[in-house]
Amino acid sequence: MTERIAHSVSGWPRWLRRGPCEAVAMALIGLGVLMLMQPVFLDLYSYSFVTILAGTLGFVIVSHFPD
Repeated sequence: MTERIAHSVSGWPRWLRRGPCEAVAMALIGLGVLMLMQPVFLDLYSYSFVTILAGTLGFVIVSHFPD
């Protein structure tokens, strides 16, 4: 019961909680891996490392958000 009250009193919007943001960060990492493994477009390959890095940094930051 106390945990439920803490979530409702928290000033964090629901979309800024850990669950949805972690899903976006993991999707970004997965997109970067797909960009890295595709054999056709050099531009996608070029930005794959930046995409993976952004997803990883986002995941590290989001892991400190409240549940």
